[in-house]
Amino acid sequence: MWYLCAILYVFAAIVDAENPYRFFTWNVTYGDIYPLGVRQQGILINGQFPGPDIESITNDNLIINVFNSLPEPFLISWNGVQQRKNSYQDGVYGTTCPIPPGQNYTYTLQVKDQIGSFFYFPSLAFHKAAGGFGGIRILSRPLIPVPFPEPAGDYTILIGDWYKTDHNKLKAVLDGGHRLAFPDGILINGRGPSGASFTVEPGKTYRLRISNVGLQNTLNFRIQGHNMKLVEVEGTHTLQTILSSLDVHVGQSYSVLVTADQSPQDYYIAVSTRFTSGILNTTATLHYSNSAKPVSGQPPSAPTTLDWSPNQARSIRTNLTASGPRPNPQGSYHYGLINITRTIRLANSAALVNGKQRYAVNSVSFVPADTPLKLADYFKIGGVFTVGSIPDSPTGAKVYLDTSVMGADYRAFVEVVFENHENIVQSWHLDGYSFFVVGMDGGGWSAASRHQYSLQDAVSLCTTQLYPSSWTAVYIPLNKVGTGNLRSEFWARQYLRQQFYLHIYTMFTSVRDEYPIPKNALLCGRAEGRAPSPN
Repeated sequence: MWYLCAILYVFAAIVDAENPYRFFTWNVTYGDIYPLGVRQQGILINGQFPGPDIESITNDNLIINVFNSLPEPFLISWNGVQQRKNSYQDGVYGTTCPIPPGQNYTYTLQVKDQIGSFFYFPSLAFHKAAGGFGGIRILSRPLIPVPFPEPAGDYTILIGDWYKTDHNKLKAVLDGGHRLAFPDGILINGRGPSGASFTVEPGKTYRLRISNVGLQNTLNFRIQGHNMKLVEVEGTHTLQTILSSLDVHVGQSYSVLVTADQSPQDYYIAVSTRFTSGILNTTATLHYSNSAKPVSGQPPSAPTTLDWSPNQARSIRTNLTASGPRPNPQGSYHYGLINITRTIRLANSAALVNGKQRYAVNSVSFVPADTPLKLADYFKIGGVFTVGSIPDSPTGAKVYLDTSVMGADYRAFVEVVFENHENIVQSWHLDGYSFFVVGMDGGGWSAASRHQYSLQDAVSLCTTQLYPSSWTAVYIPLNKVGTGNLRSEFWARQYLRQQFYLHIYTMFTSVRDEYPIPKNALLCGRAEGRAPSPN
């Protein structure tokens, strides 16, 4: 009897130890929105623009049932969620079939060993220009402290440039081989100038999770009369530096703490474009609950020099004394002592191909296959893509079209150098993985540039910026089997195929390394009608 009771106790403990499930049901529709004062067709989630926040705790299982009530296919991607062993859920066309009109798909995500601030967005067509985005908060488990007192409140702030033109018309411009005009304005939580307000209690401290969900431009964020304390970037606790303003590059997410320590009134929150010939500005309101008067004076101005931004970026370091999502300190991963197994250099470029505007990486402009690459790989469908169809380094060749896929070994530790020979600010994102930003500088990269790398406390991100005529170097631990989308976050460039896929593989198939194909996987292209193996 004692032995049986012990077995039952252990079984009960295992069941109780299972990570919690959080269930969401979303209905995606079109609806009228007026963010800049004119009627537009926007993408709503459960009638909301922007969509609802996802709030979770480290290791939670998120079950998100998405009903597509649009008249065209739809996909949602989870910017920054690592998808540990689970790239089938990435929500980009190279890994996932779109949700057909009138149907639904249930995403099953686990925010395994993650904390921090992220966002979701629609990845197909040019839907991102219509909405469908929202914030993702992953809170730390109660037993693992964060390196600052619990704030009195927690606000998601989604900033981004915006067009008054409906997304279908913007898409038609791109499909016609033309560049888009400069955006018309900036939104803060889906609202135009003076449209958003955030209430604070005097003397209390608040966490602001700021994500740039826009289409192309770096945005500077600042609060009239208040300093901000930077505490987290895309899941990494940072050294806590005091800032008067913060550059947030497209696709990036930051957390700052703000204390309501000024006289009781309303204050401007100001956001403006950076590195643009014409400057877009907008404002929101930081509202003290006992405010004695409305905003007054001029909104605070943004920095104007180019050097200010890379200097700020280089000053953002990992807090090596803080706990991460696991009980061990973040700094216990000594990435600077690991041997690099491969160096990949990636250069972005723009060119006309067959009279139409295209964008490329290492001279290759991506061509979507007729079947998602992940499914073609699983079902062993030949002729969909070729591993090695994009070179490891710039070749100087003219831009050409191909389904560009780069092979990489599972558990390799690679150096990737992004090179920007254009006069724009680029932003690069790798789905499902994080990387250490070890260096950035102007001019050309060479092996000697490694002498200036930061090999102890570089911040770990999933999105990094690349300044004009500059380079940025990252170290990537390829710790997950799967297919990862490496893309420009400048969304017109992504749409016109400045992207490719990393095919990370191993000789052996094991659930230890990658989960089986989901039972509810949507099948399309040449995978349609095939039956996944039972799992």
